[in-house]
Amino acid sequence: MSGLLVNVIATIVILAIVGGASYYIYKEKKKGTRCIGCPMAGNCSKAKAACECAKGEKK
Repeated sequence: MSGLLVNVIATIVILAIVGGASYYIYKEKKKGTRCIGCPMAGNCSKAKAACECAKGEKK
């Protein structure tokens, strides 16, 4: 019986973590964030190229 309870609790915790991460990604995408969790804070070449394209500038 206690093994079943441990499995249920572990499943609930994993679902809460995945659900929270999914909600965070959804919220950031809705704001228009291009690189979610980027360690370069959006200063990478991919983000800069996307920004220039959005403004209509050409290299």
